[in-house]
Amino acid sequence: MFGKQKVASVAAELLGTGALTLIVLTIQRSTVGYPFFVAAGAGLIVAVMAFALLGSSQSHFNPALTLAVWTARRIDTLTAIAYIIAQMLGALGAYYLYTYFVNNHLPDVGGKFAWKIMVAEAIGAGVFAFGVAAAAYQNISRAVTASFIGLSLMVGILAASSASLGLINPAVALGVKAWVWGTYVAGPIVGAIIGFNLYAQLFVPENAAIAKVAVPAKSTASSTKTKAKAKTTSKKSSRAKK
Repeated sequence: MFGKQKVASVAAELLGTGALTLIVLTIQRSTVGYPFFVAAGAGLIVAVMAFALLGSSQSHFNPALTLAVWTARRIDTLTAIAYIIAQMLGALGAYYLYTYFVNNHLPDVGGKFAWKIMVAEAIGAGVFAFGVAAAAYQNISRAVTASFIGLSLMVGILAASSASLGLINPAVALGVKAWVWGTYVAGPIVGAIIGFNLYAQLFVPENAAIAKVAVPAKSTASSTKTKAKAKTTSKKSSRAKK
C-alpha cells in the first residue's frame, strides 16, 4: 500500500512539521517572541525543510494546506490522511521535546473563540496558500520554490498577527497548546482552501500541471527525461526510414 517513496514523503511531513512547531515554540516563549521574529523563524525553517525535502515530499507541513491541495484534487485521499496524521504527530513530538528541554509544562494560550481571531487566521492562511499555489504552478527551481513558500508563510503569519497568535496552522496550534476549533483550526482550514483554489481556478491555464506541491520533484524530472528520450528515438527512427 505504501512504497518507499510514499513512506519517505509521510516521514518528511512529520519531520518538517515538528521542526516548524519547535521553532515557533522556542521563539514564541522567549523574550523576543514578537510577530516578526516568529514569522521570520517560521519562514526560514519552512524554506530550509522544503528545499531539503521537496524531492521526496510535497512539503505541506500544515494540515490546512494539505486539505486545500486535496480540495483542488491534487492529492489523493489516503495520502492526505497520512500527511495530516504525520503533521499532528510531528507537532506533538515538538511539544514534548520542548517541554523536556525547559523542564516545564506549558499553559494553554488559545483563549476563547472570537470572530476576529478566526478571520485573521483565515486571511493569513489564505495569503500563505495563495503563495504556495503560485510557486507550485510555476516552472521554477527547487531553491526558488522553497524560498517563495517560506516568504509566503512569513507574510501570512504577519497578516494574521494583528488579531491572533499568527499560527495559521492547526498542527502548530496543537503543538503550542492553542488548539481552539473555531479559531486556530477552522480559520486556517477555510482560509487555505479559499487561497489555494482561488489561484488554481483564476490564474492557472486549464491545461497547466501543478509542478511541485502535488508531484514530487523526482517523479517530474524522471518523466521529463523519459519524454525527451522518446522524442529523440522517434526522430532518429524517422530519419533512418528516409
